[in-house]
Amino acid sequence: MSAAAAIRLALVGNPNCGKTALFNLLTGSRQKVANYAGVTVERKEGRFHAPSGKHYAVLDLPGAYSLHAASLDEAVTRDLCRGFYPGEPAPDVIVCVVDATNLRLHLRFALEVRELGKPMVLAVNMMDAARRRGIEVDLAVLERELGVPVVATVAVQRHGARELVAKLDTMTAALHEPHAQLPDHARPPADLHAETRRLLALAVAMPRRTAEVDDALDRWLLHPVLGLLSLAVVMFLIFQAVYAWATPLMDLIEAGTGALGGWVGGALPPGPLNSLLVDGIIAGLGGVIVFLPQILILFAFILALEESGYLPRAAFLLDRMMSKAGLSGRSFIPLLSSFACAIPGIMATRSIQDPRDRLATIMVAPLMTCSARLPVYALLIGALIPQRQVAGILNLQGLVLFALYAAGILSALAVSWVMKKWRRDQGEHALMLELPSYRIPHPRDLLIGLWERAWIFLRRVGGIILALTILLWFLLSFPGAPTGAIGPAIDYSFAGRIGHAMTAVFAPLGFNWQICIALIPGMAAREVAVSSLATVYALSAADDTAAAQALTPIISSTWSLATALSLLVWFIYAPQCLSTLATIKRETNSWRQVGIATGYLFALAYLASLLTYQVAVALGAG
Repeated sequence: MSAAAAIRLALVGNPNCGKTALFNLLTGSRQKVANYAGVTVERKEGRFHAPSGKHYAVLDLPGAYSLHAASLDEAVTRDLCRGFYPGEPAPDVIVCVVDATNLRLHLRFALEVRELGKPMVLAVNMMDAARRRGIEVDLAVLERELGVPVVATVAVQRHGARELVAKLDTMTAALHEPHAQLPDHARPPADLHAETRRLLALAVAMPRRTAEVDDALDRWLLHPVLGLLSLAVVMFLIFQAVYAWATPLMDLIEAGTGALGGWVGGALPPGPLNSLLVDGIIAGLGGVIVFLPQILILFAFILALEESGYLPRAAFLLDRMMSKAGLSGRSFIPLLSSFACAIPGIMATRSIQDPRDRLATIMVAPLMTCSARLPVYALLIGALIPQRQVAGILNLQGLVLFALYAAGILSALAVSWVMKKWRRDQGEHALMLELPSYRIPHPRDLLIGLWERAWIFLRRVGGIILALTILLWFLLSFPGAPTGAIGPAIDYSFAGRIGHAMTAVFAPLGFNWQICIALIPGMAAREVAVSSLATVYALSAADDTAAAQALTPIISSTWSLATALSLLVWFIYAPQCLSTLATIKRETNSWRQVGIATGYLFALAYLASLLTYQVAVALGAG
């Protein structure tokens, strides 16, 4: 069946209802992720074939608590369900997903969706968890009272959506609107709450409102002292694992790229093509791909925390602390997302309803240590920080990485505190947040999430990083040294001249001309700095043996500790990512905010690096 003939399904529901897990169950790896036209709201679409032979196109809409939109996410969901969103066809069927363990909240939204008058199925998800808690849901009564088909789903089981697919097959043979009596206009919230209570009384038997295991865990994890200690331990263990678990895979990738470079270099005659492939593409891209295991381990932990229901609790715990700095607990999840990449972190601020808190979160999100910084950190830490144990169990390199992440967090809090002092509105805004039930993350959802992020990273390697690596190789290779030149050929190249000119500005920070060159393409993407350094040192090596050496021993033998520390601090602050600045422009619709973000980040980077280098030199690390 052609894409045009596919039956369009729209999955809607409150956040934490298991909607995305159901989407993954239905579509598997047949997904594509993009943004809706004109806005930075994530658009996930997938496809599946039913046993009947029918072809379905499934759209996973952003989570919403109400169709009376209070955020951009909810506005997109509302408009698309109504068929009013530009460039998006109206869905043939709306599948409203509700959590069987939390129907008191989720049924109210289902009533709003029903009032749209569109063909609709109510998918009561997490029925297995409801049964374990002794919750009984009479689906037949719900179907009778709502006037729409109601099915049970278990999105974490292999055949957990079989009944939903069967119901869709029978529905789509003759699509019909809900036959319940619908009002001529939207009901007021009081009526919806009253109708929700009536449905719960008729169809749901619940021994207790919260699960015993949730209450037991929350007594520890939401404790004002023990909860914060638990959060600190979790974050600390993540950064230790990034180093301890990734090392074998990184060694394997490094050996593979080294062998490939040696084979290509031996198979081709000396000349520009040999240099481009070995010194430019293989050395440059290999220097970035080697850090993929560390990035995926970090992503795996973030996805697991998100799926488990722990992240909203962390936001609740940190709300009081963050409010002192002019943020709110809702800022925690966007800022945590920024550890993966500042772009989705900035986009996630759409869930923050207060404009003041949202702007403050956007402006400090670039200070979170994103995965693009991880290759630079890993390179410098591996080159100049010894791999030794501290207190018998802790990894010294992991401790340094944790310190870098902590520096970014503390700097973000300090910057937001200064912003709060400059604003007129310095009051504190109350936090209202749903705490979902704890869940064990499903391996399928984690693997799909990791695959998406690995593919995005590799596309960057094969796209912008490859293009910049080739451009940098050209700038480093041409023009050649003139006849009778006594210095290295790279000194006479375009990049060499630029790098030597920049040292007048960056010498007080301890940066040599090779670092200055790497900072230029690093403006497009931070991780390009690693491939740039690999290309620079490969082309400036005195002989073929030195050119074949890994970047790590070259840095450890030629850089001082003060220079490495200064560069590490530079990458905590410097806004070397044009995509992040473009996202700030799109989210704020203000070039002024982009200018402010760029200016204060560069100023912080220069001053902090200057202080770090000068102090380190004074202490004998120069």
